[in-house]
Amino acid sequence: MNRLANERSAYLRHAKDQEIDWRPWSEEAFEEARLQDKPVFLSSGAQWCHWCHVMARECFDNEEVAALLNERYIAIKLDRDERPDVDKRYQRAVAAMGLGGGWPLSVFLTPDKKPFYGGTYFPPEEAYGRPGFKTILLTLSNLYREKKEEILAQSAKLLDLLKEKPPALGEIKESAVEEGVGLIVSGYDSTHGGFGGAPKFPMSGALELLLNRFFLTRDASYGAVARETLFNMAQGGMHDQLGGGFHRYSTDEAWIIPHFEKMADDNAWLLRNYADAYAVFQEPYFKEVAAGIVGWFLSDLSDPRGGFYASQDADVTPEDEGGFFTWTDDELKAVLDDEEYKVLSLRLAGPKGRMHHDRAKHVLYVARTVTEIGKALGLPSPSVEKIVERGKKKLLEARNGRSRPYVDTALYTSLNGLAIAAFIKAYRFLNIGDAADFAFKSIDRVLEKNVHDGRLLHCEGVPALLDDYVFFSWGLIEAYEATGRKEYLDRAAHFMEAAIAECGDEVGGGFFDTAGEVLGIRLKGVEDIPHPSANAVAIPVLMKLGFMRDDQRYRTAAVKALQAFSLQAQYMGAHGAYYLCALDAYFNMWELTFNLSPDGEYARAARSIFAPYQAIKYGPDLGNVSPCRAEVCLEPVANVKELEALLASGPRGSRP
Repeated sequence: MNRLANERSAYLRHAKDQEIDWRPWSEEAFEEARLQDKPVFLSSGAQWCHWCHVMARECFDNEEVAALLNERYIAIKLDRDERPDVDKRYQRAVAAMGLGGGWPLSVFLTPDKKPFYGGTYFPPEEAYGRPGFKTILLTLSNLYREKKEEILAQSAKLLDLLKEKPPALGEIKESAVEEGVGLIVSGYDSTHGGFGGAPKFPMSGALELLLNRFFLTRDASYGAVARETLFNMAQGGMHDQLGGGFHRYSTDEAWIIPHFEKMADDNAWLLRNYADAYAVFQEPYFKEVAAGIVGWFLSDLSDPRGGFYASQDADVTPEDEGGFFTWTDDELKAVLDDEEYKVLSLRLAGPKGRMHHDRAKHVLYVARTVTEIGKALGLPSPSVEKIVERGKKKLLEARNGRSRPYVDTALYTSLNGLAIAAFIKAYRFLNIGDAADFAFKSIDRVLEKNVHDGRLLHCEGVPALLDDYVFFSWGLIEAYEATGRKEYLDRAAHFMEAAIAECGDEVGGGFFDTAGEVLGIRLKGVEDIPHPSANAVAIPVLMKLGFMRDDQRYRTAAVKALQAFSLQAQYMGAHGAYYLCALDAYFNMWELTFNLSPDGEYARAARSIFAPYQAIKYGPDLGNVSPCRAEVCLEPVANVKELEALLASGPRGSRP
């Protein structure tokens, strides 16, 4: 047994029985490297990562590899979910070397933490066009001994290159929103939906922006891009057709063959997208998909006491990629009766879903419509629908009897904030009461588990990062808007004040990702990679706090953040989408003072009215809602229909 047995991280504990003398990330490990004058091998990965488990089986369970690492290196194992700040910097370093990026991340370091070589997955012997890991271990340890001074000098220069130069402050231009949307739409895949080619990620920020702009402008092209993308994703194998929720990304451009891990952050963002899509298009299918995400979270990725878990593994074993989620024809026949098999094999087991490593196994996706199946089998569509639902229930029940992929039960504050905000949106616009109840319970759990002496943590033993401050504050603000409970608002203000104090860039605007330097570096980004960044989300959060607390300081911080990123975000396309949401919110956010009892009928109905960019605060019960936008206030509105009509109007200046 090595030194990982008592770590909090499940990913680290899973390596505890390997013969490698693994150490967790710590100053003690690097001090040992200095004392022994050895280079450091750092392996950064996550419990959900398929290729991390493959490399563990092939390399880290290999006696020769273990002997080489123990003799020639100090070996450190890092959970990238637990320490995303460290992982992010080494990812950039390896990318700067031209050696790719992703997980597992394999980095060779000097004893003062500076990288001099790296990569991702390495096979034990040369294969797949990649050098063998044993050869790399021998070559680099010899190089370190023979040319240590050169390595030290080059690695120091590399880290210096990663230090960001502060961008110039730019203008805040409303026209940049339409220009940015045009750039995003130009990258649309008109055949399959989404943006770009394979591998294909759901760009949730771009989808939210397009839905918002369609609602505001009624430009049909924006609505079509968002709707078709969301529809095609939901029909594909990336969407779990039996259990709900989405896998991490699609390996093909048609959303059919996924990478099978299922992540809290992916599903929180997609829940927002499908809830918005239902509110905008009123298509029951989008509500069904959103409800499926909520159901999957509650059944598979949450603690009944409150709190959202981090992820579900891609596989039960690395040898059988996606085995829990895929089906052979024989397995389908064993579960379904003849009629169900005929229908569901046409519906869900199409030829494009065959797994590359085992052609007998199918990823389930919607291969044919109910109408097409009815014509092929001579059945009326309602009968086909009933058979499909009956068969899916049988398949899910059978699948639940299989050995299940491991769930990482870590409760990270940032992921919980995202999921809480998404669940409250599902409650408000889809009327899913279970979502609200669990969101409020999860707030209490995070406050109990991840707050120590008033200070927020990322998880036990790890101080809060910018993502934790911003996303949890977002969830708290959503909870205040949904309930009128002032303690949620006070907590949000407290944590955003801490973010400003610890991570804020007083000179250049926006926020650094950490409270202090990590590896001598502070990073400040606004890209959706692929999820929206904390810097982009912080802007509307600050704007809402400025209105709700009547405090100009928050609005000033939001304006400076908009200026900080305006020059770079306009050229990012889909990767700058959530910044464009924040910019759109700056010009078009409705500030709604609910002069109502939070529990009254009018307040409950008003909260269910969808419109992009709303901020709600509560005043005395006067029986009306006072709306303002762009520093112009209108007459109070005393009934739901008038309020709905007002919120349905277009961008500022376009109202009659």
